Amino acid sequence: MTELRVSHLIDEADEMLDNKFHVGSYCLFMNTDDIQDILSKIRAILPEEIKTAEMILKRRDDIYMEAQSKADRIISEAQNTAANILSQSELIRAVREKAAKIQEQVKESCDEMKNKAIEEADSVRRAAYQDAMQTREGAQNYAEKVLESLERDIDEVHRIVKNGQDYIAQQKAKEKNPINNYDNEKVIAQ
Repeated sequence: MTELRVSHLIDEADEMLDNKFHVGSYCLFMNTDDIQDILSKIRAILPEEIKTAEMILKRRDDIYMEAQSKADRIISEAQNTAANILSQSELIRAVREKAAKIQEQVKESCDEMKNKAIEEADSVRRAAYQDAMQTREGAQNYAEKVLESLERDIDEVHRIVKNGQDYIAQQKAKEKNPINNYDNEKVIAQ
């Protein structure tokens, strides 16, 4: 499913406003200050929501990296401790057993921390995704309303232009037949 990007739609609408609007051989210019103000407000709101979502995702990644780093450090420390203990010949057997237990505990602890970090990161990611989807949906609805309003305004301007063209055509027709105009004026005068 293709996702519409609100910022792309806003840019496209803005570009359309910057260009001249042609109707037949006539060129129409519009006062676009109000529309551009609305588009600017949309642009100002969207980046904050996106930054918030990015910060949440970065925090998730930081938590995961911190947990992984801590797990690596604990494993490294456990391996160094085990190597030192093993070097002492009289305690080799006891140390091996202890090292195996420590390594298992460390592994379990690391797995717990890693799983907890992953769960927290997933929860943060889901919340960020939901917030982003709600924000996107709200922005799309707003953009749709703005575009519908623009369409109505453009239709109204088109109607005014068409009426102006019809009026000019009638005036030209009257100018081409001045006798008919005189006859019409006599009829109107009577």
